[in-house]
Amino acid sequence: MSSWITSLEGTEAGHVAALGLALMAAFLHAVFGALQKGRHDPWMSRGAIDFCYGAMAAPFALFVVPWPEPHMWVIFAGAYVIHVAYKICQAMTYTRGAYTVVYPVVRGTGPLFAVIGAGLVFGERFTGGQWAGVAVLLAGIYGLAVYNLRTVTLQRETMVAALGFAVLTGLFVALYTTYDAYGIRATADPFTFLAWFFFIDGLGFAPWVAMLRYRRMAEPPALGPLMARGMIGGVVAFFSFGAIMLATRLDKVGEAAVLRETSTVFAALIGWLLLGERVGPRRLALMALIAAGAVIVEMAG
Repeated sequence: MSSWITSLEGTEAGHVAALGLALMAAFLHAVFGALQKGRHDPWMSRGAIDFCYGAMAAPFALFVVPWPEPHMWVIFAGAYVIHVAYKICQAMTYTRGAYTVVYPVVRGTGPLFAVIGAGLVFGERFTGGQWAGVAVLLAGIYGLAVYNLRTVTLQRETMVAALGFAVLTGLFVALYTTYDAYGIRATADPFTFLAWFFFIDGLGFAPWVAMLRYRRMAEPPALGPLMARGMIGGVVAFFSFGAIMLATRLDKVGEAAVLRETSTVFAALIGWLLLGERVGPRRLALMALIAAGAVIVEMAG
């Protein structure tokens, strides 16, 4: 599997595979965001998810994939710090703002700075047409956030702080996307990076925070449903994060980052099809704008 993946790097087949992986990551990231923002406290959900994917990754990291090269340990340490900061900002965002408002802001901020970061780190250059596509996509994403902000009634008293944390979270999305793309390219076997990342990241910060919060709760949630959500979220995280990281190894980091942000479209569709939320013509138009921006970026590349 690893040799097949690496054989696709820099080829047309690799470009097509990266496109499919980025879109799969977009859909799964919308699912992942809904799982974390759902019925449990975001810290509880994140802690359960991280613990589960760390435990599931452990045997693969220790016994299946090749062990990391010596230089990879410094890279893993950097990735751990960046992802801890990202999780803190994400939890602060979700505890202060309605999901339909803050999620598009997070996802809209990320690709813009990821494209800039990919240019600085990897020397990638977007064409004028691709920048136009980015502008169209961001207009749709931020337009969706503004529209939802005008209609939402929950947590309005903390919405300003939530939006600030959402922008900061988006910056960390761009940072980890660029940094992790560097990390997965720095090792011979891409699955070594993925297995060890999930192992180290999953058993670190978030589960301990969740445990402390759980002990202090007057009415803590039942562990059964919480851990079930953690198991589902862990599997979704494997495929979501794994897909986008493989896409950044196979093709351009900036293009993969932009395509992943069609997750806002998938999030709205999930709310409409599964949760019975109203979409309406304005939201449909904004979703079409997001999709059009992604198509422009791809076609103009």
